[in-house]
Amino acid sequence: MYKNIIVGLSIVSLVNCNAQKETTKQTTTKQEATTVNETPLKKEGKIIYFSEGENKFLPELQMNVTFKGIAEDSRCPEGTQCIWAGVAVANIEFMSITSRPMILQFSTAEVKGKDHHKTQSFNGYTISLKEVAPYPSAQEGAKSLSGKYKIAIEVTKDDDQNRSTMK
Repeated sequence: MYKNIIVGLSIVSLVNCNAQKETTKQTTTKQEATTVNETPLKKEGKIIYFSEGENKFLPELQMNVTFKGIAEDSRCPEGTQCIWAGVAVANIEFMSITSRPMILQFSTAEVKGKDHHKTQSFNGYTISLKEVAPYPSAQEGAKSLSGKYKIAIEVTKDDDQNRSTMK
């Protein structure tokens, strides 16, 4: 009797494993199809590109950068007319080898009333948000883009800090 129970449980386990493999294959195929439809970011100069959740160590800057996600996307969807163009706000975590992690918010437009900035300073560098993709559409809106965002940032050495160090 115990042998029958063990054999039965083994068969159920094998069937379950096979079902999980098929589900994984289907999910991978859907992700590949989604990747093809994503809007590519422009390629130019010293711009660094991130996908949502991606972490990169930049050895030339001795800095670790993580694109945490989009905090707000109120940009006017394509194919619609809006009173205000809207703004996308990205949360990006920066950490140098000599500092603790710091999350800074960058926006696609300067909005002083809301304290939105396209450019900020961190540890002697000026960081600018250059692009957020994809753009929301009228059919899907911004909520469907969660997890699919890509950003482009530019990091340059602050000249002001170099001048103050030289004095």
